[in-house]
Amino acid sequence: MKRLAFLAALLLAACGSAPQPVATGPLLKARLAARFRDSDAPGRGAAFSPDGRLLATSSASGLVVLRRMPGLGIVRRLDHPGGATALAFAPGGAWLATSGYDGTVRLWDVATGRALRSLEGARGTLWTLDVSPDGKRLAAAGEDGIIRIWNPDDGRLAARLAGHSRNIWEVRYSPDGRRLASGSFDSTVRLWDSATGAALATLTDHDEAVVGLDWSPDGRLLATGGDDSTILVRRSADGKALRRLLVGNHAYKLDFSPDSRWLANAGRARSGLGTLWHGVTGGGGAGESVRFWRVADGALVEALKMPEDVMHIGFSPDGRWLVASADDGVITLWKLRVGRR
Repeated sequence: MKRLAFLAALLLAACGSAPQPVATGPLLKARLAARFRDSDAPGRGAAFSPDGRLLATSSASGLVVLRRMPGLGIVRRLDHPGGATALAFAPGGAWLATSGYDGTVRLWDVATGRALRSLEGARGTLWTLDVSPDGKRLAAAGEDGIIRIWNPDDGRLAARLAGHSRNIWEVRYSPDGRRLASGSFDSTVRLWDSATGAALATLTDHDEAVVGLDWSPDGRLLATGGDDSTILVRRSADGKALRRLLVGNHAYKLDFSPDSRWLANAGRARSGLGTLWHGVTGGGGAGESVRFWRVADGALVEALKMPEDVMHIGFSPDGRWLVASADDGVITLWKLRVGRR
């Protein structure tokens, strides 16, 4: 009997966290539109162009693919040597930035695919980057715990922000461009003045690594999440936590919808034991690694099952599409609609 109980526990863990109740009222519903893979390497970044006409994806192999929406025809393939961890379009969509395991940020002309310049100086992998709303600054950070801010027009290093004690997983500019938020393996969130580089606040209310964060487009909220399996929805003015969302598993990436009504999170498909079981046996089934939350009241409105951990997630500029990039290299695209239960 003890052996059966142990096996049952293993099977339960392999299936991931227990299902959560889904709210009634206004819901964000997702219909599977496409699944594809460009590389056998793990998927990393995914982003829509500002006009929504292009979808860019990156992988640990270094392959970066630009596709035309909604037909997904391939427009261009780029290569970031050593692997591309993250990417971001310029506000006008003229160029694309990719960060990599090689510690560089590379800028690409979207129309031609031509490499424009390489931004160097980081020691170790760069895990994250973001472009300011006016396109005049680019922030990137990673293993060495330093946020570097460059002028993308000439490649000049404008600032180095030091404060985190461990590697940095995410940096994001506020919608008005006045502040920069960063999340780190040191379990803190830091807020910075983007003009002066001055440290504004250090938020210490996560128990483990802060892996994902995002500002709401209306500028009112900041959401942070990570390895403590929680998302904190905060007042953007000072970072005060207003609501705690219990995800049930690691939250790797967060993204607010363009209208600020919904928050999507991507993360781990299984518990720690389930991840180990899956790695050894290949079994364990799919887990709820993509979730939608209603911002107004924090209600869970949709939980999507995926066979692997999801590393990145993002809404299209019009809010009609959601893209997810998974650790098995599969890119998933959903068509979204608002409904009721």
